[in-house]
Amino acid sequence: MPSRPPIVGFPCDRRMLGKHPFHMVGEKYIKAVRESTGAVTLLIPVLPKPIPPEEILASVDGLLFTGSPSNIAPRHYGGPDPRDGVLQDENRDATSLPLLKAAMAAGTPVLSLCRGFQELNVALGGTLHQHVHELDGRLDHRENHDAPLEEQYGPSHEVEVKGGLLGQIVRERTFRVNSLHSQGIDRLAPPLNADAIAPDGTIEAVSMPDAKGFVLGLQWHPEWRWAENAVSREVFAAFSEAVHQGARQR
Repeated sequence: MPSRPPIVGFPCDRRMLGKHPFHMVGEKYIKAVRESTGAVTLLIPVLPKPIPPEEILASVDGLLFTGSPSNIAPRHYGGPDPRDGVLQDENRDATSLPLLKAAMAAGTPVLSLCRGFQELNVALGGTLHQHVHELDGRLDHRENHDAPLEEQYGPSHEVEVKGGLLGQIVRERTFRVNSLHSQGIDRLAPPLNADAIAPDGTIEAVSMPDAKGFVLGLQWHPEWRWAENAVSREVFAAFSEAVHQGARQR
């Protein structure tokens, strides 16, 4: 009997469309994983009563935590209340934060991007700056919402690789990344390593040296036109290898 393809799960965002809640994931994340790994992509709803992490982990060989227009509720890391108009998604928080901790305990491969990168830091005890561009000496890492998508997701600034898992995966030590975020890491969670840094000191990549499995967080968006970027190809190839290994071990 042929072996089954791996299954990669994506915790959804919860959005109101009209009067009804919908659970959704950006297509660019789904396509990047499907094309790079051949995995079956499974969207995980973030219900008011969350699906228990152990039930999710029994069904997947890897997890990708996506970017989102929403921010993590600051109460999860002891931060000040969000400003008016800042989108929150408490349903996603209630699913993603416990799921991240459970996945790392189980050794399930994890790739966390943008909001997912921030979730990884918060889940492990770190904190966030809610408005990085207002800090002295920091770049404005936000995208121009009026610009075409090609410009929004185009290279914005360099990062320097400092080591960790990212240092093992990519060959280049400095490269340019896109930048579409207003929040960033304040206090790095103790289990994490800062794998890459922006010129203004903002942490742009993390990994977990003592992890049982693959754990990588990137503040940028490697899923955007992933096959056209050498660094993105290397990242998704490493994630693919991890999820295929997970599937073989089931």
